[in-house]
Amino acid sequence: MTAHDYTLIAASQSPDDALNEVRHLVNGAWIDSADGATFERLSPAHGTLVSRIALGGAPETEAAVAAARKAFDERVWSTMSGKDRATVLLKVADLIDANSARIARLEVLESGKPISQAGAEIMGAADLWRYAAALARTLHGDSHNTLGSDMLGVVLKEPIGVVSIICPWNFPFLIVSQKLPFALAAGCTCVVKPSELTPSTTAILGELLIEAGIPAGVVNIVQGFGDPVGSIMTTHEAVDMVSFTGSTAVGKAIEKATADTLKKVSSELGGKNPQVLFPDADLDSAIDAIVFGIYFNAGECCNSGSRIIVHEDIAEEVTRRVVELSRKVPFGDPLHPDTKVGAIIHQGHFDKISSYVEDAVAAGAKVEIGGAALSVDGMDGAFFAPTVVSNLTPDMPIAREEVFGPVLSVLTFKTMDQALDLANGASYGLSAGVWSENIHTCLEFSRRVQAGTVWTNTWMDGFPEMPFGGVKESGQGRELGRYGLEEFLEVKTVQMRIGRTRANWI
Repeated sequence: MTAHDYTLIAASQSPDDALNEVRHLVNGAWIDSADGATFERLSPAHGTLVSRIALGGAPETEAAVAAARKAFDERVWSTMSGKDRATVLLKVADLIDANSARIARLEVLESGKPISQAGAEIMGAADLWRYAAALARTLHGDSHNTLGSDMLGVVLKEPIGVVSIICPWNFPFLIVSQKLPFALAAGCTCVVKPSELTPSTTAILGELLIEAGIPAGVVNIVQGFGDPVGSIMTTHEAVDMVSFTGSTAVGKAIEKATADTLKKVSSELGGKNPQVLFPDADLDSAIDAIVFGIYFNAGECCNSGSRIIVHEDIAEEVTRRVVELSRKVPFGDPLHPDTKVGAIIHQGHFDKISSYVEDAVAAGAKVEIGGAALSVDGMDGAFFAPTVVSNLTPDMPIAREEVFGPVLSVLTFKTMDQALDLANGASYGLSAGVWSENIHTCLEFSRRVQAGTVWTNTWMDGFPEMPFGGVKESGQGRELGRYGLEEFLEVKTVQMRIGRTRANWI
């Protein structure tokens, strides 16, 4: 690809920072791995060494689970008042704000995402901690005074126990903040494993938790890989629940792994999220939302609007305008404040994205723009060009499967039923969008589409108050909102007899 085809931002800032040393947090103390093993993380955009990380194994994971179990069983956190738990969570939020620049820069260097985006995500994460703090003070059960004059029924809601939290690489600080503060608000204790590709900001969060006064053992962080760290976290008999965000394939493996101990599993998995455009759509707004939806975070986003389903009367115009706007999206150095799209997380994932496009072309698809690497001056990382692919059939993998890159699939329809068949035809059901000026069209689509979140005349707005999660192979359970707190609670029924009113059986 030549530079004049796209808006490219050359390397403009030095990524040279002091080497970031990352360790495990176990029972309130920072520790190295028992065998001293470490691994390193290079910046996917700059190619420079960013972090050296302690490589966790069975000893560190077992110790973390034991610390969380002991803290929960000794009730050092769960029996605190909601007010006291909220006070700690609010302190964490303030500390996130105070350390936001440091957190954002490390996230950029490890993930390749733009600095402006990372900064916004850190601000959003602080807001999640504040919202969870508010929920900690509003936990309540129910009472039933309708069981007769001699009975009172009480429904208690109690923390589920020890929670293993396993987070992905694409939104490392934001996603841990969609889980951890809600688990803590409920009174649980936790073991957290960040992705081995983006470990540093979760370790910073551990520092902030200690500074905020979290008791030892309530939050433990183990660095390392899915095998053995994640495997132990999902199978250990002392763990009561697993909260996982990642691929559908790994989510299915976790479901199988937890079967022997019947743990609760809450999972947020993949998506092949459609935006459906009817002929009366506001195209100026819709085109911008389509471009945002597919290129945000380089398409490495479970909520990516990775396919559009366009009425045939406007399909040609929509495709042309999406291609035109795609050329204007600034790709390049993620440390530059004007960059909108940075580097792909690693070369293996870049190759996977490329293979989807190549296979589609071989099957007869047309690449309207992109489909290959971008060369950015001064950058060593892998940048994938903004890509739009048309002339697809619904059975092509690129039209059904999660590419997880800046690749947009274009499909067309004639009727509402056809649009819904296409939207619901994938195995996923995370998000969907509909564009129409007719409220009846929007409502009918919203009620019939199989998705956990539906946006009408917008895309990827989010609020802490609104629950998030998917149906079908996009996972089970919900994060955020009051429903996100409920995931970490068990319901207990207490039936109280008033007076000596029980009739003897014999």
